[in-house]
Amino acid sequence: MPNILVVDDDDIMLKAIKNILNKDGFNVVTASDGKEAFELLEHTVYDIVITDLMLPHANGLEVVGKLRHNDANRNVGIIVVSSVGNEETITEAFRLGADDYLKKPIMAGELLMRIRKLIANKNSKTQFYTKKK
Repeated sequence: MPNILVVDDDDIMLKAIKNILNKDGFNVVTASDGKEAFELLEHTVYDIVITDLMLPHANGLEVVGKLRHNDANRNVGIIVVSSVGNEETITEAFRLGADDYLKKPIMAGELLMRIRKLIANKNSKTQFYTKKK
């Protein structure tokens, strides 16, 4: 089952997302700030990272940027989840390499659908490159 890192400083949101994903069979690790996320990312490669934008110690945009500039994590699917809804911030998240954006409050079904889509896209790319060699 895919490994997912969820980064959010709101403990209730963190637990809610973890419960939704655990019920669907995903392996979930959580971090409550950007610094903790960076420490976890040094030791494990995740299939999906779900990050809030407003985080202590390093914001979600920094998390996205660091993931995309690290060879080991370059192919990780990134979903930004935030209550920040201004166009500039959303555009910046995509420019830095986010794959998707969800506005809080999130709906469980929509989150699961977007995760499955990212995983399917990642798997089809892997199969394409494997067959091409």
